[in-house]
Amino acid sequence: MTLELLMRGGLVLWIILGLGILAVGVFLERALHLHRARVNETDLLHGIFNNLRHGNTDEALSICQDTPGPAAHLIATAIQHRDAPREALLADLHTAGLGEISRMERRLSLIALVAQAAPTLGLLGTVLGLLRLVLDLRAKAPLFQLADVADSLIPALVTTAAGLLVAIPSFAAFNVLVVKIDRLVVDMEHAASEIVQFLDTLRATGSR
Repeated sequence: MTLELLMRGGLVLWIILGLGILAVGVFLERALHLHRARVNETDLLHGIFNNLRHGNTDEALSICQDTPGPAAHLIATAIQHRDAPREALLADLHTAGLGEISRMERRLSLIALVAQAAPTLGLLGTVLGLLRLVLDLRAKAPLFQLADVADSLIPALVTTAAGLLVAIPSFAAFNVLVVKIDRLVVDMEHAASEIVQFLDTLRATGSR
């Protein structure tokens, strides 16, 4: 029965299903990427601070390079520009942060596009199905039967249902990823604030 509905849904239905598969693929890739990017920045900062206190700058940078995620990249940026004026350092961190956010949001717009396009395509399939129904009724009038009406309505209803079934999970997936990104942004801001304060302390004490 399911295969029969798929075959009768027409081209619009297959486009909707293709968009759904695309959204699933993007969501899984982005969710895995964001999961790997989440680290305990408190522990990371603790190790970085210990190395910087003892002048082990290369070791601190090595830790950042071996640690995935945007927080580690921001810390590395701060270490590399530690001798720059505070305003310049903050500007470098801001630029680096924007770059990290852009990377985290990569392909996220595809899921939003699917969430918006799927119900519209479902509506298009419905309109096309109703148009076929009207044409069939006019061609067969006055000898049309209820079965003829049902045969024309089924594809229309199938595309509408498919559009909603794709759009609703896509919208939920988009919001899940947005929440994950927001959490990573908070971690980035915390890491950037902590490393800047620590470098200010080193400057004040004359350490490097």
